[in-house]
Amino acid sequence: MRPFAYERATDVAGAVAFLADHPGARAIAGGTNLVDHMKLGVADPPALVDISHLDLDRISENPDGSLRLGATARNADTAAHPLVRRRHPMLARALLSGASPQLRNLATNGGNLLQRTRCVYFQDVTTPCNKREPGTGCSALGGHTRQHAILGASDDCVATHPSDMAVALAALDARVVVHGTDGERRLDLRALYRLPGAHPDRDTVLEPTDVIVAIEVPAPRPGSASTYRKVRDRASYAFALVSVAAEVSTDDGEAIRDARIAFGGVAHTPWRAERAEAVLRGNRPSAELFAAAADAELADARPLDGNAFKIPLLRRTLASVLRDLCQTTEQPR
Repeated sequence: MRPFAYERATDVAGAVAFLADHPGARAIAGGTNLVDHMKLGVADPPALVDISHLDLDRISENPDGSLRLGATARNADTAAHPLVRRRHPMLARALLSGASPQLRNLATNGGNLLQRTRCVYFQDVTTPCNKREPGTGCSALGGHTRQHAILGASDDCVATHPSDMAVALAALDARVVVHGTDGERRLDLRALYRLPGAHPDRDTVLEPTDVIVAIEVPAPRPGSASTYRKVRDRASYAFALVSVAAEVSTDDGEAIRDARIAFGGVAHTPWRAERAEAVLRGNRPSAELFAAAADAELADARPLDGNAFKIPLLRRTLASVLRDLCQTTEQPR
């Protein structure tokens, strides 16, 4: 039994102050990831501040038409919310493809974004892991790599980010509202995450005293269609081998006016496919165009011995998603 201090926050400022006064402390809401890591010995915080009772669970519309998703709103409630389902079906599908119904009923939006990798070596404290203990080595290199990264990895870490929700939000140009010791600030969701480099122990740019209070999702673009597709080893309760979140709009069913695409299951972060987007814009949809977009994005892929299959799998998944979305945008909305 590892003892730790516990405090229930009464406001966000109090939670931030607690984190500042207790080095190594962590905020907890649903606890579906942190508690598991405490049980495994992966995490050993000396103190926890509970933010689950704060008024951060609302989902509402901002004056500019964007949606504000409270950080402690449950994943299940977010996926089922009428505004989310109507405006951002991609996000609803991503949420519903994650975890199990029991976990979605407890897991929070903020916690979903901050969950840590499910790399088996990270979760096994008997093995070396640079993410868990910097400088000890990466056991995945030369080990079991079926689930691991093909994009943006380093010689120190090849783990992947597990969140489905974060992939959809990356494609939607979402922002994260963060409260820290200097007050509230906003970050582009893509800027929240770090590639591993030589410091894979740091997943995000957040400071230890920062608390995510909300996520802001821009209004959907006129005439667009979006979806999220996840490929996994079994139909439910499995992490992505690859996933694609995409929103596409066309000019009267002709040229692709705009495309926003993100990949999951292939990198240390939700991977925004900017090269693929650039290939698609201004061109007529076709199988050849979709293949060219995939090839452009995967040009720098570095597969490992056990996951080279992810490259053709991701190519096919992206092509299938784009074909379906371009057909959808031709229909009256």
